[in-house]
Amino acid sequence: MENLISLVNKLQRACTALGDHGEESALPTLWDALPAIAVVGGQSSGKSSVLESIVGKDFLPRGAGIVTRRPLVLQLHRIDKGREYAEFMHLPRKRFTDFATVRKEISDETDRETGRTKQISSVPIHLSIYSPNVVNLTLIDLPGLTKVAVEGQQESIVQDIENMVRSFIEKPNCIILAISPANQDLATSDAIKISREVDPKGERTFGVLTKIDLMDKGTDAVDILEGRSYKLRFPWIGVVNRSQADINKSVDMIAARRREREYFANSPNYKHLSTRMGSEHLGKMLSKHLETVIKSRIPGLQSLINKTIAELEAELSRLGKPIASDAGGKLYMIMEICRTFDQIFREHLDGVRSGGDKIYSVFDNQLPAALKRLQFDKHLSMDNVRKLITEADGYQPHLIAPEQGYRRLIESSLLTIKGPAEAAVDAVHSLLKDLVHKAIGETMELKQYPTLRVEVGNAATESLDRMRDESKKAALQLVDMECGYLTVEYFRKLPQDIEKGGNPTHSIFDRYNDSYLRRIGVNVLSYVNMVCASLRNSIPKSVVYCQVREAKRGLLDHFFTDLGKKESKQLSKLLDEDPAIMQRRSNLGKRLELYRSAQQEIDAVAWSK
Repeated sequence: MENLISLVNKLQRACTALGDHGEESALPTLWDALPAIAVVGGQSSGKSSVLESIVGKDFLPRGAGIVTRRPLVLQLHRIDKGREYAEFMHLPRKRFTDFATVRKEISDETDRETGRTKQISSVPIHLSIYSPNVVNLTLIDLPGLTKVAVEGQQESIVQDIENMVRSFIEKPNCIILAISPANQDLATSDAIKISREVDPKGERTFGVLTKIDLMDKGTDAVDILEGRSYKLRFPWIGVVNRSQADINKSVDMIAARRREREYFANSPNYKHLSTRMGSEHLGKMLSKHLETVIKSRIPGLQSLINKTIAELEAELSRLGKPIASDAGGKLYMIMEICRTFDQIFREHLDGVRSGGDKIYSVFDNQLPAALKRLQFDKHLSMDNVRKLITEADGYQPHLIAPEQGYRRLIESSLLTIKGPAEAAVDAVHSLLKDLVHKAIGETMELKQYPTLRVEVGNAATESLDRMRDESKKAALQLVDMECGYLTVEYFRKLPQDIEKGGNPTHSIFDRYNDSYLRRIGVNVLSYVNMVCASLRNSIPKSVVYCQVREAKRGLLDHFFTDLGKKESKQLSKLLDEDPAIMQRRSNLGKRLELYRSAQQEIDAVAWSK
């Protein structure tokens, strides 16, 4: 069973090393779940003497006023033989064999945390004592409860100490060791009063009665020790500590324990209770009870640790990976984040995620509607046909067919298609930009690094701008191609009419009559509609090829090229994570390491049982 207490000792030290000592925190706390014995008592209640009797050594600071100003986690380790020694967690690998120096180090370490003021701190001091004269036990010595602030202390110190004590003992896993002097009315005991508040049924409170030998003549503490005055679940234990004269004379603690045994064994009032009185019995009883409580808590601890590990891993996953320290690692990290973004962007285009379908809507709805609004028939009105045919003939009217007039009419009609073509390019460009912004928002890793997020967004937008410009050139070239070379076969298949080509018997000006011009307009309109139908299919192909396909293939190619030229400092600027997030990730990582270590330790103990 001894390894159960050792297990809790290890976990308590690890908790304190990570700043987990039961205070309110946004991080999960293991400290509160660990069973512990908190020593509570008022000033001058004999609290320090009880602890020193259990240890068998003088090691606690003494003096007037509030001496204990930080919690002292006292871990006792029984050794079979060898010289007694002590170790502080804040001074690893340094052994103290002179316990007077232990007392001085406790005072010095308290001052390091609180300054040379008389204020208090909830950050514990960890002290381990190895001795053949102790039982395996862990106690937390808390500042003594007081009613009045001494000189140099704030008036709030009284309430501050009470709040600190309450924060420890209100935890359901805390065993309360309530120290009360027998020579004072139990009803006024500070320890009993605060213990009753958090443990009204006395189910986890051990009552210790000190200074029994200092009671007035004719009085005794039998009613208290037998549980009639104030009943607790566990029997009261009386102790007889060294007197101040004994302390001043440095009376040996072992001798003091012997005198304590003799006092109870020879006292007529307490002889029948002597087997469960004294500091030695107190230490053994507390050790046994602590082991029992720890053993009963192991399943709950395992459940808590497993649940917390899952929660910590989930949050660390949400926060993302830590930043690499070397340039190569940073470059790889940026590339991986960009690839993730690129993959999400492609998924939008491919229909895995929403948004890509809007591009098809441009080709299926917007472009046809824009082409339809061109109204070529109005452009080929009688007046406009006459005007262009006449202008094309110049000073010499056409002889057979007004070819130049046809070309001008067709070209002027087809050039109007450039507007819808450019609008389709711009519409797809706008949709691609929207998908870039969506993909950036859905790339969790980019949320960590604001500068990288902006740079990736800018680089993607610049690429899309270049692709838009190329796409516009290609789309307009399609229109120019149709203007530059007409499909002759179309006109060869038109029915030949002597009036169309000009009747030599008619006046040359008859060639510009309404019927003739109307027929030209109809022919041109038919041809333009044919070309328009063809462009309706070829423009989307050009847009997809120049914009959508290129965006899928190399949206960040230019960014990657520039990235490879950057030095480590420039890469670091891209990975400018919020320091608060970096700190939280570090804290969570350390906390996760603690819980995983605790999981292994507890599982090992559980299996051994």
